[in-house]
Amino acid sequence: MEEKILYQEKVVLRHSPIELTEHWLMAISGLVLLFSGFGELPMYKRYMVTQIPGLSWAGDFFINLKIHYLAAIVFLSVMVFHALYHGMLKHQGLLPKKGDVKNSTLTILSMLGFGKEPKADKYLPEQRLAYAYLGGIGLILVITGLVKVVKNLPTVYLPPGVITGATLIHTFGTIFFLAGVLAHLAALIFKVNRPMVKPIFTGKMNLDYVQRRHPLWYERLEKRSLVEVSGAGESLLPAQEAGIDKEQEKEEKQEITPQPETAGSSDPAGGKAEEKEGAEMVTTLKVKGMSCQHCVMAVTKALSQLDGIQNIAINLAKGEVSFQNSKGAAADRIKEAIEKAGYRVVPE
Repeated sequence: MEEKILYQEKVVLRHSPIELTEHWLMAISGLVLLFSGFGELPMYKRYMVTQIPGLSWAGDFFINLKIHYLAAIVFLSVMVFHALYHGMLKHQGLLPKKGDVKNSTLTILSMLGFGKEPKADKYLPEQRLAYAYLGGIGLILVITGLVKVVKNLPTVYLPPGVITGATLIHTFGTIFFLAGVLAHLAALIFKVNRPMVKPIFTGKMNLDYVQRRHPLWYERLEKRSLVEVSGAGESLLPAQEAGIDKEQEKEEKQEITPQPETAGSSDPAGGKAEEKEGAEMVTTLKVKGMSCQHCVMAVTKALSQLDGIQNIAINLAKGEVSFQNSKGAAADRIKEAIEKAGYRVVPE
């Protein structure tokens, strides 16, 4: 399932089921690793964690060791799958980019009320930096953890310095990993980040939030939606009315036949209806919820299915739909068609 805009639900598919599974397996196994790792030190008896109901076992070194190994197997498996799966599909959205440090600083400052947040793609710059940080620390923990496991094999001998070094790096790596997890969760202190929580469970993000916070990603998804819809055979409005630039119009003229301009249609700017000699009266309705070219096509398609509705023109800036009603289609039917498409007719 690829990322795309679901206009009817007013959401964007942000994460696939595979990505959600990866995230939660990694998160849960990582937290279990942290808990069991500190339990091996040991420290839970000293700080009376074992007195908490249901955690009396937390002071047992061997129980924590077994839990740690099991969680490590899951953690390592997810890391390997993540690298292979997303590498094969060439997903690079989470990889750090040039300028991420600067843009991340500007984003954080904007959350504090200083300056304006830079335009973001699917992932914010600080998300990419956090991914690189946690991924790097996680890799260090895996390598040093494997050294600690191998040293216990009966046929393997490792120099004491290697074992001591691996143990120290693993211990400090755990602390840095914990700090990264806490910083990751602390981002939710800022209200602007909280809409990102729901997609972690559902895979869907609010469309208005994407348009506002991730404009670069939204623009890319919208262009893809237009290509898919037009490829499916749905007609587009003339460039002047639909807001398509001239270069795009030239490319699409080979496949799409513009609707003819006839007497009585609205002017190119989408202004109020005009009545000319011998022409049908043009009806103009205020419609709420239209924000993009997919909305234009959805409303156009809905109205085109009504007998006698023709020469449809839509002005997104004014939120107006103009058309000729040559056979006198009932106002209720027109309203119903628009609302079934996912939009609302606003009474004059």
